[in-house]
Amino acid sequence: MTSARRPYDARRRRDAALRNRAAVVAACRDLLVDDGYRALTVRAVAERAGVSPETVYKAFGGKSGLLKAVWDVTLAGDDEPVPMAGRPVLQEVWSTRDPHAKLALYAAFVRGVNERLADLFALLVQAGPDVEPVLAASEAERLTGVTAFVAHLAEEGVLPPGADTARLADACWALTGPQLFSQLTTGRGWHADAYEEWLTGVLTATLPAPRHA
Repeated sequence: MTSARRPYDARRRRDAALRNRAAVVAACRDLLVDDGYRALTVRAVAERAGVSPETVYKAFGGKSGLLKAVWDVTLAGDDEPVPMAGRPVLQEVWSTRDPHAKLALYAAFVRGVNERLADLFALLVQAGPDVEPVLAASEAERLTGVTAFVAHLAEEGVLPPGADTARLADACWALTGPQLFSQLTTGRGWHADAYEEWLTGVLTATLPAPRHA
């Protein structure tokens, strides 16, 4: 009898852990928006989420881990354990054959990510040097993703033979970040549609296709 109940108990514990994680991430984001980074503490997050501080420390390792989790969930739009490259929006980019359509789809993907991240990015930038490791880690991950995209373009024959993929990846990384998105939309008043159209054009110019494409 005991043996038959274990799978259910394990599943229930797993589900409870996922619910607690979601509650903690949501509480951290809400407190960050409401009170700012300086007022954000593990204890305050735990109280709002209805869990113990020990639960937060065990799952996230402290304040930096909390912020990174909030960033990752905001970037992806959910907390599903699926890498960005494996998500439908990027799978469509990978499978599209037409070079211009591929770049347009990628620009739409970047727009969506930056729309989700814009407010959080502004809050973390204002927080000062304490959050620099979180932003640095996120930028390093973004560079990895952009590099994979440029490598994909090279493998698909979208780029000219002998193209400097490392330099092109750096250029795309600079063009697609949340800071530039915020400067153009919040700072200069661009609509997100205008940003997406501009990004499609500048990626097309930056990543020239060979003539046969």
